[in-house]
Amino acid sequence: MTGSPDDPDNTPDPSGDDGGASHAGAGRPDDGTEALATRAAGGDAAALDQLLRAIHPEVLRRCGRFLLFREDAEEAAQDVLLQVHRHIHRFEGRSRFSTWLHTVVANCARQKYRELKRRSAEQPLTPATQENGAPDPRTTSVIAGSRVDILEALDRLERDSPHLVAPLVYRDICGMEYSEIVDRLGIPLGTVKSRLHHARRQLRPWLSSGF
Repeated sequence: MTGSPDDPDNTPDPSGDDGGASHAGAGRPDDGTEALATRAAGGDAAALDQLLRAIHPEVLRRCGRFLLFREDAEEAAQDVLLQVHRHIHRFEGRSRFSTWLHTVVANCARQKYRELKRRSAEQPLTPATQENGAPDPRTTSVIAGSRVDILEALDRLERDSPHLVAPLVYRDICGMEYSEIVDRLGIPLGTVKSRLHHARRQLRPWLSSGF
């Protein structure tokens, strides 16, 4: 993944705070984890190893909010840990590590979802696959996840109005404060709130219609 110095990926993901689409809840590692993240970002390899072990259960839980099937969630969680390992030096402490981590989780879950969607399209169900015990592509997290509707809506929003995606992801999925979003995106508070309002308004009928 690529991204700004304190952002592992410029292309985020979403849901709802006060009145948004639905709220994933940022969750916050304890102060010990935050301290480990600061040390790891400064190049402490031992702290990084401890950090990866400490966050794994929470990362898996968060991935499971997006991807219902445990195997899919576990694969996404491994992707998250790899991204943290590769990009922890970009964490500068401008936001809490928990917020930074949630952004990575959201991006990796979206990427895994797209991969599963492509795989499902390329591998139609046949009697042979059933007889061989191969996974039915129609029962993967592509259609069975509790937040797949959000993932679909985000992809559609990104196609139609890409500038609306980041504010929605940062506020409604990652639970960021408005001040953090302003700093991250470099746009005025009024613009952030306006884009968030328009993003929520666009998503609402898509989510209720089920596409």
